[in-house]
Amino acid sequence: MTTTALDRIDIKILNELQQNASLTNVELASRVNLSPSPCLARVRTLEKLGVIDRRIAVLDPAVLGIGVTAFIQVKLEKQAQPSLESFTRTIDRLGEVMECYLMTGDSDYLLRVMVSDIEALEDLIVNKLSRIPGISSIRSSLALKRISYKTVLPIDASRPVQIKSGNPASRRIERPAKPQYDASTQARLDGGMNIDNSRVFAHSTAGL
Repeated sequence: MTTTALDRIDIKILNELQQNASLTNVELASRVNLSPSPCLARVRTLEKLGVIDRRIAVLDPAVLGIGVTAFIQVKLEKQAQPSLESFTRTIDRLGEVMECYLMTGDSDYLLRVMVSDIEALEDLIVNKLSRIPGISSIRSSLALKRISYKTVLPIDASRPVQIKSGNPASRRIERPAKPQYDASTQARLDGGMNIDNSRVFAHSTAGL
């Protein structure tokens, strides 16, 4: 695989676009002290190399009524390749799953999910996740408050960066609503399979 060195101007371009991908080429060129034509050429090269995966709009989940963020640990009965592939295909079809990681340690997967309320979380766990073949346990925890979340990758502009062509995973921002404790929901989410919801909360509509 070939490698390419990004210089300081490339990194400045990336940092500006990470902050605001809607900048016009003229605005971007002005911020990185280039004329528009070479700036556009650099951006197109970065796109061709796969450094810039895509440009998206970051929505505010609180405004849209998506106020609950949960982290779910999933353990499979066995880590055979067909089970892993089946789980991955199913997870890809669930819009509530914002991120999914294959993990080391006690759990096989870690999911970050976003839903409108506790009832929607219950539906996701009980009626969707728990019905995926091959799952032995599900353990969920609610996020009480977002302390820090970044979409800007820490690129050091003081030195050249060696890159390999690829497609970095997209990131999405969240702002969970303030939840209130509701112990009665615990019993509804526990059932059948080994489903351990460490904390279950009934959320309010007020965002953090």
